[in-house]
Amino acid sequence: MNRSVLFFISLLSLDSVVGQASYSIPEEMPKGSLIGNIAHDLGLDTRRLVSGKATIFNRNSAEHVELNRERGVLLVKERINREALCTETTVCALDFQVILESPMEFYTVTIQITDINDNAPTFEKDEMKFKISESAINGAKFVLERAVDHDVGVNDLQDYLLKPSDHFALKLHSNANGHKNVEMVLQKPLDREKQEQINLLLTAVDGGEPLMSGTMLIVITVLDANDNAPVFTQKTYKAIVTENSPKGTVVATVKASDADEGPNSKITYSITNTLDNVRKVFNINEENGQITLIENIDFEKSKHFQINLLASDNGGLTDSSKLIVDVQDVNDNKPEIRIMSKSNVIAEDSKPDTVVTIINIEDLDNGKNGEVKCFVTENVPFILKSSRNNFYSLVTDSDLDRELASEYNITVTCSDEGVPSLSSSVTLTLQISDVNDNAPVFERSSYEAYTVENNTPGLSIFTVKATDADWNQNARVSYILEDSSVNGVPVSSYVSVSADSGVIHAVRSFDYEQIKDFQFRIKAQDGGSPPLSSNVTVKILIQDQNDNPPQVLYPVQTGGSVVAEMVPRSADVGYLVTKVVAVDVDSGQNAWLSYKLQKATDRALFEVGSQNGEIRTIRQVTDKDAVKQRLTVIVEDNGQPSRSATVIVNVAVADSFPEVLSEFTDFPHDKEYNDNLTFYLVLALAVVSFLFITCLVVIISVKIYRWRQSRILYHSNLPVIPYYPPRYSDTLGTGTLPHVYNYEVCRTTDSRKSDNKFGGAGGQNVLIMDPSSTGTMQRIQNEKSILDEPDSPIEVRKIF
Repeated sequence: MNRSVLFFISLLSLDSVVGQASYSIPEEMPKGSLIGNIAHDLGLDTRRLVSGKATIFNRNSAEHVELNRERGVLLVKERINREALCTETTVCALDFQVILESPMEFYTVTIQITDINDNAPTFEKDEMKFKISESAINGAKFVLERAVDHDVGVNDLQDYLLKPSDHFALKLHSNANGHKNVEMVLQKPLDREKQEQINLLLTAVDGGEPLMSGTMLIVITVLDANDNAPVFTQKTYKAIVTENSPKGTVVATVKASDADEGPNSKITYSITNTLDNVRKVFNINEENGQITLIENIDFEKSKHFQINLLASDNGGLTDSSKLIVDVQDVNDNKPEIRIMSKSNVIAEDSKPDTVVTIINIEDLDNGKNGEVKCFVTENVPFILKSSRNNFYSLVTDSDLDRELASEYNITVTCSDEGVPSLSSSVTLTLQISDVNDNAPVFERSSYEAYTVENNTPGLSIFTVKATDADWNQNARVSYILEDSSVNGVPVSSYVSVSADSGVIHAVRSFDYEQIKDFQFRIKAQDGGSPPLSSNVTVKILIQDQNDNPPQVLYPVQTGGSVVAEMVPRSADVGYLVTKVVAVDVDSGQNAWLSYKLQKATDRALFEVGSQNGEIRTIRQVTDKDAVKQRLTVIVEDNGQPSRSATVIVNVAVADSFPEVLSEFTDFPHDKEYNDNLTFYLVLALAVVSFLFITCLVVIISVKIYRWRQSRILYHSNLPVIPYYPPRYSDTLGTGTLPHVYNYEVCRTTDSRKSDNKFGGAGGQNVLIMDPSSTGTMQRIQNEKSILDEPDSPIEVRKIF
């Protein structure tokens, strides 16, 4: 069987790409048969079908059609029976959508199912009986049961044949719905006396290839005369019934009359519908023609019914009519929301009009009851955009910010226009993924920290803190010390910063007197890609400690000379003798100085100003006062603990310089200084004496040791042994041996001869044999004999 394919693509102005393809296939194709190459027809690559997880979405079509992503083709999943799929429609089609993700796209596909001649015309009954009076006149009509063929078009029922045709002929009537009603018309009077029963064969034929047919036997019993047939008051009745009406509801009442009298005028009503569901839904009272419901009616399944009616009298005469019942819709179906494709996560930098979800809305009701409007909850940056065929796209309406809202619960509500309105809703949860769009922010615009001088290197000074509104790795902050210098020195030699915690540590010990404050910049950088950063200025202020004693500037203290202040004997009370001037390089209260008189030759004569260091007389100077006055002044700072310095002030009470000079000629030096000098002189003398005695003992010990060794060798009976003493050299050239000398000693016990030779400097060593000895001896070229005493043992001495 040939298969025809129709295809077209239409692009719509939607947020997601929409295309449409149409195919036409015959029914009853085997499972696995090819419908069409959907990838080629939609202009898609098969890899796009796989990566986009292409799926078929429809309520019913998925049972009949399947999509092969790898090949990009549509296949028959189950055999398609057009008559079972489309019971009430001539044109039968499967409509479904092909959905793709990342990005979201959907395509509409329509498959038209064409009919094949696979159903023969059939009658509900195999036999139909009539009782006809012999007085029936020519032209009398008898309604026959209509055959049903589930095929359509040329394959549907086309004609009826009646055999034999001696007394009756067939008459066909076409209905508004295209069906044909058949009647049997009397053409020749009947004669009961000649033939009491007549058997006819009614054949229904379709127009398919090959032709198919169905038959029914008609049995006619000839009766005595009944010359008036029943007659309906209307050829067509109409009624309206509301869906979901309860069982027993009266739909309509039909009426027929018979001009005969007696038993021949009694009319019986019946429904002649055969293969449809009319007899299951409606019932007619045989006596009064009242038609009632015996089953619930659903508008979404059947919108109208045609009831074929028959009125018969006891004489076998009949009349036919029909009742058209229109079903009135009520709003009994809520809108149905289907999520066709959705994203659970969306980046916060997504642009407006980014598609998040595609939904399909369907309301099975009709008219206003089936018109649906959808909306989303307020205060969310999303809106619904309607496309076509009840498809909606949920898109972003404005910029997203994860730091303001990391998750949205979006409720989509759809309501119909019925009265009362019915609605349904669905809630979508959407996570906002983070993008590194926030730089770290410090808690302050600048920082100031204090630390005391003389700190320990590595001391924690201060902690800076920055926060990042992003999430996870994008919010991980690292702290970096920016390159700069303090007084020409890199700031990294002063402080360091912990990359993870932002703790600032001192690299060195600070000295307030050298640097009082300095500043630098710290950069906070997040872990995003690319990273974002911000800077802050940190100022470190060094706090002073009392680590410096006061320094006396005046009077100047000299090591050997004596400086004296002269006070005339005529000086009055409060006479300014001199002023002790001192400074303290510390700061603040550590530099506040106070002066005190510690010792004085005559405490009753002088005083020191505690704040200014001025030395003044506190009484009148007299002739009894000694000329030489010695004052010890102590200068203290105000630190904790305090530090001090001492100064000695020599004062001469005299009226003239010669008197002062004569008095101060034998002025002793500072006792403390003389005591220290004497101690060091005694200590030096003791050390020198100890070293001298030690060296003397060592020299004598060496002399005695060598003498004893020579005596032992002299009295021994040992064989000749060559002896090679070490080489002695004075590498600096300042000792008694300015050159390198080699000497050998050879001793014998038989001849009591010994030999000791010293070679010249820089000679070449040569081994030779001595004929007067039993051993060998090393001689030196240009040798010079220094000592040759054969009758006594040799003793070698070194003279220093």
